[in-house]
Amino acid sequence: MNKAQLRDAIAEATGSSAAEADRALEATLQAITKAVAGGDKVTIPGFGTFEARERSARTGRNPQTGAEIQIAASKAPAFKAGSAFKQAVAG
Repeated sequence: MNKAQLRDAIAEATGSSAAEADRALEATLQAITKAVAGGDKVTIPGFGTFEARERSARTGRNPQTGAEIQIAASKAPAFKAGSAFKQAVAG
């Protein structure tokens, strides 16, 4: 499912127009992005948790030359699925 299909599913489920559903979807995604970028966790009970995770600095290898390189520490977005979501997917 892509973003347009998700928008259409939201519009159908709520009985709203595609434009209203698109605004709601955009607002939701922006709110989650802003919160996680600011260091907060976003928890949706039964669905999951969005958060930023720290990646420590490490040594890697250049695949072309085999030379060791230093990879800097970074932050990466992460999602941990909630139990209800896991059960729905598992069947």
